[in-house]
Amino acid sequence: MKKNWGKIRNYSNKAFIKSLDYVEVVGNLLPHPASIFALLAFFVILLSWVTHLIGISATHPVDGEVIMVNNLISSDGIRWIYTNILDNFLKFPPLGYVLVVMVGIGLAEGTGLFNVMIRALVLNSPPRIITAAVVLAGIISGLAVEAGYVVLIPLGAMIFHALGRHPMAGLAAAFCGVSGGFGANFFIGSIDPILAGISTSAAQLIQEDLVVNPAVNYYFMIASSFVVLFVGTWLTDKVVEPRLGKYEGQTEKFTIKLLTQEENRGLKWAAISAILFVVLMALTVIPENGIFRDPETGSVLHSPFFDGIIIGIMVLFFIPSLVYGLIVKTIRNDKDMMKHIIKSMSGMGSYIVLVFFAAQFVYFFNHSNLGLIIAIKGAAGLKEIGFTGPALIVAFVLLSAFINMFMGSASAKWAIIAPVFIPMLMLLDNPYHPGITQAAFRIGDSLTNLITPMMSYFALIVTFAQKYDEKYGIGTIISTMLPYTIFLGIAWIALLVLWMFLGIPLGPDGPIFLNG
Repeated sequence: MKKNWGKIRNYSNKAFIKSLDYVEVVGNLLPHPASIFALLAFFVILLSWVTHLIGISATHPVDGEVIMVNNLISSDGIRWIYTNILDNFLKFPPLGYVLVVMVGIGLAEGTGLFNVMIRALVLNSPPRIITAAVVLAGIISGLAVEAGYVVLIPLGAMIFHALGRHPMAGLAAAFCGVSGGFGANFFIGSIDPILAGISTSAAQLIQEDLVVNPAVNYYFMIASSFVVLFVGTWLTDKVVEPRLGKYEGQTEKFTIKLLTQEENRGLKWAAISAILFVVLMALTVIPENGIFRDPETGSVLHSPFFDGIIIGIMVLFFIPSLVYGLIVKTIRNDKDMMKHIIKSMSGMGSYIVLVFFAAQFVYFFNHSNLGLIIAIKGAAGLKEIGFTGPALIVAFVLLSAFINMFMGSASAKWAIIAPVFIPMLMLLDNPYHPGITQAAFRIGDSLTNLITPMMSYFALIVTFAQKYDEKYGIGTIISTMLPYTIFLGIAWIALLVLWMFLGIPLGPDGPIFLNG
């Protein structure tokens, strides 16, 4: 019996791996990613015309406004396209975030700081914990999402490559942690008060005095962090990396040599300068009159500190890199410093082209109202099915995951979904607290961020992958990350259902049921 079960398991594993290979092959048969986004933008234009002729519309669940499709082939639509193509490109968030951070990262690469940091990490860490460390760092980076996508994901690939492991496995481990950081973390981040505010508005449609606090999911977030950490580590080591096999690319990897005395001294003072900068930044938010607190409310979570966090990240890389470069003499004057930064920027050409077309697709889709209508109709359709209890919550996780395939902004999606599902679950015979609905939404959103090209940083991740093999494309990323979506989804949903059955509070003032 055991022998037969072993054969079945081996066959299942081979079938699963083969299916992922098919996904990668089919995905990579697609045109260049920039061409795909250009074709998708053109498709949105045609679809907006067809759906406008049919008369497709939806009623906004908050204010009752009828949402119509904006026809992009009409006179108004063509004028909008013509006058907004440049703005679409310039205001696309990943463009500015990446180019600003690359000032600091470019200096870190050019001076050799990244090289010596990775060598120090490899030389001082047992190889068996590297995967877990990368996933954990990704989870924590959810405090500043841009840092995770822009900094940690390429760093994960570099670390694995330096260890002689497949760089795509390191990229995948970091991506898993960063995406999971939206619904799982050990700290309250800047997104929490935004979601809580939307949840409060939706809940007050039923109960005027109900306020959802930003920490309403905190206990569940901590438990979820361990799920993401364990599942992400296991999948990377046991499924993803074995499927990828040995990396045969020609990309030069970091040479793992013992650190010289000068490098140790440079690393030491770079660390001291980084700590001093962190302390300085802490003094801007910890005191009640801190300059980077919100000047009106005194809030830290929703403040200039988090609004400008990408600048803080850039400076956090820039200062230690400058200190390190001066000590090890890879920077002797301002010309050396600028040379390092310019060199890193010169490699961003393919990314900039990709972003141009990706931005058009995203903003065409948003302006057409197609994404909004899909979200509203999808939410209303699931409401009419009549699920109750845990089945409804699980279905809502899946709906959130599906809607995330079409809309990028988490707060925009929640603003549409919350007014439908929070009141609905509050009106059941055994009413659910808004916190459980919010937690379910965060799970679904995190899961499909891993595989949807609508995610703002997806194009950037493709670019990171192509550094190691120019043949890597959208299919490579999707096939590599699909196991995380599947297995992490199973484990995370199981945790949520168990949490509901046990009746554990989701966080401070966050019971499962309203009467809890």
